[in-house]
Order: sequence, then structure tokens, then C-alpha cells
Amino acid sequence: MSLQYAYFENLETKEQMRVQFNPTELNFSKSAQFAEIAIPGLDAPIQQFIRGGTETLTVELFFDSTDSGMGADAKSVTDDNNGLLPVDRFCGTEKFYQLVKQHPKTHAPPRCRFGWGEPNSGLPGIGELSTPSSTTDPQSGLQKQKTEKAVSNAPFWFTCIVESIDRKFLLFSPSGIPLRARLTVKLREYQILEQMIAKLETADHTKVRILKQKQRIDQLAAQEYDTPTEWRRIAEANNVDDPRRIAPGTSLVIPVIQVESVIRSDRL
Repeated sequence: MSLQYAYFENLETKEQMRVQFNPTELNFSKSAQFAEIAIPGLDAPIQQFIRGGTETLTVELFFDSTDSGMGADAKSVTDDNNGLLPVDRFCGTEKFYQLVKQHPKTHAPPRCRFGWGEPNSGLPGIGELSTPSSTTDPQSGLQKQKTEKAVSNAPFWFTCIVESIDRKFLLFSPSGIPLRARLTVKLREYQILEQMIAKLETADHTKVRILKQKQRIDQLAAQEYDTPTEWRRIAEANNVDDPRRIAPGTSLVIPVIQVESVIRSDRL
């Protein structure tokens, strides 16, 4: 099995940037925010989930150009290395440093993907970061979202924006050319609204769905409640007077069907 190098992919320019040396560790971090609800007479407060925090990845990259010499032939570690062999082709620190800077077309740092392995091993394509795709059920004719294209699949690949890059030069030639550097890169997971909404598939929590092109509210009801007759529940929750005039792309709240629970007194 051949050695696979880690790389960054600029999703705006579709350019892939290979690192010189693979990192020795990947540090992932994810948090969740909870609120404490105090109830008199209880030993501890109730924990209520509020929202999830953004997942982050911190990776340290090392660069060294001393193989080309440290004298008059010294090469700056900031420059790309375009060797004849694939193993000798990698990007310098400057190109990685640009990932945290404003992109001229989007006026924001570019979306990126950090990967380690074959560039196309199960990764979603460039265009698949937009609205999740859908298929049509041949029996019911209803549209169903395809959710297998995840945003990230740690530790193999991570769709993100670059939050920060700390660049430290460690060695210089006598003439001041930087020959060795270490980059500490912090990445924040990137997801669009539709991708986050598509994950909320539980039946006992209120959800939000985006009405698709040519999709009717009764089809949405059949998808969520297993019966199209519940379309009125969705219409009432969203103050819809005419369900035939809902514009595609409208966000619709899918209310919870309340189920009455009975607690036996002999278990109290």
C-alpha cells in the first residue's frame, strides 16, 4: 500500500494542496450547550439541550526545505516544490496561509476540505455542498432526501473553513531565507442550513423542512407522518391559508404529534 499524503482542497478554486509531511496527530473537539432548569424539591436541576457547538480540528504541519541546501542555493519554505516525482510535489507555507484570508469573489475565507487518503475515496463532490439531493419513490411518487453524503467523516476528511493559522519560522539561511516552519491550523466544520436540517429525523421533536420544487404540502406530510391527511397540521403550524401557493424554498415547521402518556400510580 502506497503512502498517502494529507492535503487541503480549496472548494472555491478546486485546487488541492498537498502537505510536505503528514501530521503526527489530529485533534478534534466538539461541544454541546445545555441549560439547567431548577425544579423545587429535586436534588439536581434538569439538563435541557440548547444547541450543539461547532466541531473543530487542529492540525500541526511541518515544512523543511534544507534538502536544497542552506547556502546560495537555499530555497524558501514559503514556496511550492514542483519536483519531477509526485513525492517531491507539495505546497509551501504561503499557499496554506492564504486559506485564512479573504477570497476576492466571495469576500470571505474559502471553504476547504482537509483530507488524508485517496482524494476521491468516498468524498462528496464540489457541488454536493449545496442543497442535499433527493430521489423519488417509484411507488408513492414522493421525494425523499438522500443523507448519505455527510459533511465530514473524521478522521479521513473534514469540510471546513480555516479559523486561524499560526505560522512560525524555525530556521533561516545566512542570507535570511526561511528554511523550516511549523503551521498550527485550526479548522471549523462548515455546514449549510439544509444539511443541518436534514439530520433532524427524530419523530418526537419539532423539525423544519425546506419545501422543494414541485413538492406539495401533502407529500411533505406523507413523508413526515406517513399519511398525507396530516397536511392541515403543517398548514396550521405555519399559518398557511392556501397550501397550493407555498413558494419552493419556504421553511416549514413540522409540529410534533403529541402522544398522551399515562403513568401508573403503583410505580410512583
